[in-house]
Amino acid sequence: MLTEPPEGCNANGMSLLKTGRIERVRVPLGNRSYDIVIGDNLLKDAAGFLQPLGLGRRCVVISDTNVAPLYGEMLCESLRSAGFEVSLLTVHAGEASKSLRQASRLLEKLPGLRLDRQSVVVALGGGVVGDLAGFVAATYLRGINFIQIPTSLLALVDSSVGGKTGVNLPQGKNLVGAFYQPRLVIADMATLKTLPKRELRSGFAEVIKYGAISDAAFFRWLERDYRRVLRLEGAAIRKAVRRCCELKAQVVSADEHESGLRAILNFGHTVGHAMEALVEYEGLLHGEAVAVGMCCAACLSVKRAGLKRADAVRLRALVKASGLPTQLGNRFAAAAMLEAMRLDKKARAGKVRFVLLKRLGATVLSDQVTDADVEEVLHVCR
Repeated sequence: MLTEPPEGCNANGMSLLKTGRIERVRVPLGNRSYDIVIGDNLLKDAAGFLQPLGLGRRCVVISDTNVAPLYGEMLCESLRSAGFEVSLLTVHAGEASKSLRQASRLLEKLPGLRLDRQSVVVALGGGVVGDLAGFVAATYLRGINFIQIPTSLLALVDSSVGGKTGVNLPQGKNLVGAFYQPRLVIADMATLKTLPKRELRSGFAEVIKYGAISDAAFFRWLERDYRRVLRLEGAAIRKAVRRCCELKAQVVSADEHESGLRAILNFGHTVGHAMEALVEYEGLLHGEAVAVGMCCAACLSVKRAGLKRADAVRLRALVKASGLPTQLGNRFAAAAMLEAMRLDKKARAGKVRFVLLKRLGATVLSDQVTDADVEEVLHVCR
């Protein structure tokens, strides 16, 4: 179980540096260590955060059709004012852009922009843009500099941190990718103000996940103050983002390549990813699928991991109270769900493995869940 760190640092010695309106969470990975910079209205000063990194002057910003009109020019102007040669590439917003075809289109543009190994790719957007741009950075010239600037709550607390990059295949999510750490993550909290409410709630599912798997005290705080977080009240939203980043940094520093501990971050994702694949990533947000997946995993945890039924009820109640779905509905047949789950990255020899809760704040990775267990839970959660 991960515990509340002392003031000023976390359990692994990761510093949380407070410099006025800016906080920094350190992700310690040896010579690949980097900071998560958290604050308000940071985009206009983005170049100041990049300059100490010793990057090349050529830079490509990758964004999408929702985010680029809002923040693309502000970011590009900041970078140009500091002497960077900046190009902006835009992809269509949505999960469909997280594909090998889109990655290929972007990669084919980079030689014409004269990018070299000292150049930098900047991801400006949510989780789709971050995963896609990171995959492009990881593969072009076998790896060039990469900066994450997440603009959604989901990306701020989860996908921008830890170095997972990749794209989807028709058969499943994130089946092609690489572990490739950013040089820096700039978390501008002001960008959340333009996030649609549905997207905000979707990101909050990942916030709930961190409390459930790693920090029972944080989970209790969310039960009490979730409304303040969803209203984007300054102190509450910053605490939620900061704590999730601390918890993610602890896990990543202990298990960068998901050989053990890091698998706990997939709580709710086995069912969630299967749901997304079956609807072909249309009409269902990632956090919504994860929310249902966590409710299913909590039910399995009662049966297979000793979770108290009352705690499963607490988890489901928080998911529901925050406006997220708790049930699959009738679209997802058990047989199709099981087949999709067998393509999950955690599966071994076709055997589905689940992240389960022993109690709130503590997990176990189990391959003892049977198909009959899954079918029963899918029925209960329908």
